[in-house]
Amino acid sequence: MSEIDLRQPDLYTNRQLSLLEFNRRVLAQAEDNRLPLLERLKMLCISSTNLDEFFEIRVAGLKQAMAMGSVQAGPDNHSAQEVLTAISQRAHQLVEDQYRILNSVLIPQLAEQDIRFLRRSEWSPSQRLWLQEYFEEDLLPIISPIGLDPAHPFPRVLNKSLNFIVSLDGKDAFGRSSGYAVVQAPRALPRLIQLPANEAGNGPFDFVFLSSVIHAFVGQELFPGMRVKGCYQFRVTRNSDLFVDEEEVDDLLRAMEGELLSRRYGDAVRLEVAANCPDHLADYLLDEFNLSRDDLHQVNGPVNLNRLMAIYDLVDRPELKFTSFVSGLPRELAPTSDIFERIRRSDILLHHPFHSFLPVIDFLRQAAQDPQVLAIKQTLYRTGPDSAIVDALVAAARSGKEVTVVIELRARFDEEANIALANRLQEAGAHVVYGVVGHKTHAKMMLVVRREGRDLNHYVHLGTGNYHSRTARLYTDYGLLTCNEDIGEDVRRVFLQLTSLGKVSELNCLLQAPFTLHDQLLGKIEREARHAQAGRPARIIAKLNSLVEPQIIQALYAASCAGVKIDLVVRGMCSLKPGLPGVSERITVRSVIGRFLEHTRVYYFENDGDPQVFCSSADWMERNFFRRVEVAFPLLNPEVRAQVIRDLDYYLRDNTQAWVLTAEGHYERLQPAEGEQPLSAQTALLEELTSLS
Repeated sequence: MSEIDLRQPDLYTNRQLSLLEFNRRVLAQAEDNRLPLLERLKMLCISSTNLDEFFEIRVAGLKQAMAMGSVQAGPDNHSAQEVLTAISQRAHQLVEDQYRILNSVLIPQLAEQDIRFLRRSEWSPSQRLWLQEYFEEDLLPIISPIGLDPAHPFPRVLNKSLNFIVSLDGKDAFGRSSGYAVVQAPRALPRLIQLPANEAGNGPFDFVFLSSVIHAFVGQELFPGMRVKGCYQFRVTRNSDLFVDEEEVDDLLRAMEGELLSRRYGDAVRLEVAANCPDHLADYLLDEFNLSRDDLHQVNGPVNLNRLMAIYDLVDRPELKFTSFVSGLPRELAPTSDIFERIRRSDILLHHPFHSFLPVIDFLRQAAQDPQVLAIKQTLYRTGPDSAIVDALVAAARSGKEVTVVIELRARFDEEANIALANRLQEAGAHVVYGVVGHKTHAKMMLVVRREGRDLNHYVHLGTGNYHSRTARLYTDYGLLTCNEDIGEDVRRVFLQLTSLGKVSELNCLLQAPFTLHDQLLGKIEREARHAQAGRPARIIAKLNSLVEPQIIQALYAASCAGVKIDLVVRGMCSLKPGLPGVSERITVRSVIGRFLEHTRVYYFENDGDPQVFCSSADWMERNFFRRVEVAFPLLNPEVRAQVIRDLDYYLRDNTQAWVLTAEGHYERLQPAEGEQPLSAQTALLEELTSLS
């Protein structure tokens, strides 16, 4: 049998199309009757938000590549134009399904629970009167309709803002008759208006869309002397990827501040309009935004579905939501006043959100207050507003400790928050650096240097996720607290590299991108192949968000051919095709979509019966291997390692929230076989590690 060329394009799935498939799996949750109703509405909103970002970044990037004449293709060998054509077809179907689920499934079921969205045709006289007063008192004073003529050109439309194109008949006070106007919905007002409960027959949770109110009253006072022939909502999505030529700027922070101003008005990539918008008006808008019909989405409902997310907090109906829980603590963290003493006893593994994020905050707070602590070093990628982590760093800096913070200013969509964070830390006296030119600092590390007797000891926290209290309740992530000398020394060297820009000496046990991580992983995959060929125990398990890097995929294919059993749990993009005869017959790929966003990255290598397990901030993507600073850290403590291996087994046995990837590139949702016990990995971990209420 001749050797198979593992680089041939038909062995790879296009990464962008794979990401769209992930969004379809998220949307499927909105139709799953096993989930609480408001959680299903939330999943619909998440699918809308995901699709927004997909257009802002992925589609925008492909359009940019085409405009620059790029012919570069990925390992699947599809050109940018071919991918855009496929995206248009699939995205239109996805949007159609979103609104079908909203209108035909969720809205009727919500109405059965007395949660109603009232159309204009359903308003009672008293409701109409109340809404007219709302329009006159809250909307009219701040709304500014813009009639279109040579002195009033088409206005600049903010990215993803709610707008209306209005068709007019007649002349204004100055004798002008342009025929069109644009009304921009005030950004300060909510997109959902809750009617007063128990007044004039209102239900407990009756809502009206702001767009409905504008539609209803736009002709009464906004265009006096003219007749409104039609009013149609629209929304434009723009390129939101920032570009800063880091080689040409002297001050990255100032350059980022300048670039952020342009994000709101980047090139248009998608236009959404109401389904009843006439073709001539849709074409008019497409011309204004320099878009084609392929970029047009006509929707039967509000143009911004993710605004429905507000319902989740506005409706106090616990029975329509997931059962609440109180995050647990590892047994090693029994109540104690000295977290350093606990870490000295044993490495501590935290598995969020099943374990509380508070130990991470307490670790930093104690370090900030401890007179024996001399220095604190930390990376920050995303932290969220009102961060207890940042408060502790500020307190430590003000108390005179040496505080060094590596802030990634280019964390997508968090750039503005991180600029404010950098300024706050600098004002407190912390040393703030912005990482490395050309490489995002994505590693999650915290180092505390503590004097104990005559020694300076290193206490470390390493994680797979951000130092962000809110996402620690929504994303699954691992965190390791340790005072292992080799790990502590490695973390110190990486921080030295990030701040001094000097070369890092060889690390003891951490794998670091962009230096050793890629080569080391290739080596470990090839080692498993050699073990399998020699008849020794060989297996690979990897849990990731994305798997698209071609060399890694080729190595996995080769290992499969050599006899290695490979199980992959990949939440989102996956360019590898499992189950291909003679190539990937021993590879399985599954995606788990559940209550929490799967975010842990774990790499397991059987290694002839001496397993190696690494956790990491890095997915198996080109950007993580070559354009980011990442670390993968080994689990050296046998109990900690066994815990993670057991968790992986849960995910590999999940038969309720798991989707299996076929050789044809389709995902099929698993169902328990006849006589098989249902198992959800997330539910099992919730039951074991938390207090459900």
